[in-house]
Amino acid sequence: MNAFILPQVIGAPQIILIVVIILLLFGGRKIPELMRGLGSGIKEFKDASKDEENNNDNKNSIPENDKK
Repeated sequence: MNAFILPQVIGAPQIILIVVIILLLFGGRKIPELMRGLGSGIKEFKDASKDEENNNDNKNSIPENDKK
């Protein structure tokens, strides 16, 4: 007997079960609102990470008048 249990890949039956459970928990009308909220949250996160990246790039560059 093997002591290690290999993780199984999520297949179609598991995905269908998850979708059915989500439908039962939230209902059909609430799911589009949840997805919209999730999408806008992801978009805000990407925008914030791009802004942070741009701010870091600006801090690393030295303006021409400050160079000695």
